[in-house]
Amino acid sequence: MRIEGLVPGHNAMPRFRFVFVIFYCTAILILAVYLRNANHRIFYELSDQENRQRQLNKELADQQLRLECLINPQAVSERIED
Repeated sequence: MRIEGLVPGHNAMPRFRFVFVIFYCTAILILAVYLRNANHRIFYELSDQENRQRQLNKELADQQLRLECLINPQAVSERIED
């Protein structure tokens, strides 16, 4: 006589473990995909901000050159002569 057939719910434990393992693996995969997407999004924002910073630095350098041309004594004397 086998005990498995006499004890009710005996086969429930392996089924619960199987469902738990499947649930756990699914949750880990969803988390991995989420973290990967977040990583790509943060990298894109960082590169976008770095490009914007380079552009602003270039504009600042251009403005400084224009200001130096206005302050330069030779530029002032050339404007007076014209």
